[in-house]
Amino acid sequence: MRRESGLRRWPRDASRVAFRRDRARRARPAAAALTRVAPIAAIMVHVGDVGGAQAWYRRAFPRAVPRRDAAMAFDYLEIDGVPVEFVPADAKVASGACGSVVYWRVEHLPTALAHFESVGAARHRGPMRIGGGQAMCQVRDPWGNCIGLRGPAD
Repeated sequence: MRRESGLRRWPRDASRVAFRRDRARRARPAAAALTRVAPIAAIMVHVGDVGGAQAWYRRAFPRAVPRRDAAMAFDYLEIDGVPVEFVPADAKVASGACGSVVYWRVEHLPTALAHFESVGAARHRGPMRIGGGQAMCQVRDPWGNCIGLRGPAD
């Protein structure tokens, strides 16, 4: 069959329709897996001193629980259910403030900020009000990585 433009039109037979439908079904699970978001799986922090970083983060986050993956012989901290893994900085990923920042929800921002400064964190950005009685700021750990804090301002 010909269209006015001169292009041939494909017949809509059952096998062609079934092929398209099957291909679409196979594609859905992969697309759904890419668009589904779950809680944070882990935070990887690149540092110059892994042992020193674990000790510092335990002081900075008093509720941090030391954990060990025996199969991998790998130590990490768990902070409110989120694994925080410390790995050596290298040529591909250096330590420091150069990208994404994870913000931790705190009960009272001024108190949390004072605590982090008391264990040696340096104020990097803020605090600044963000609306709804909330404020946020960033501090830097001794290796230059940013830690975001977010919570009530007053």
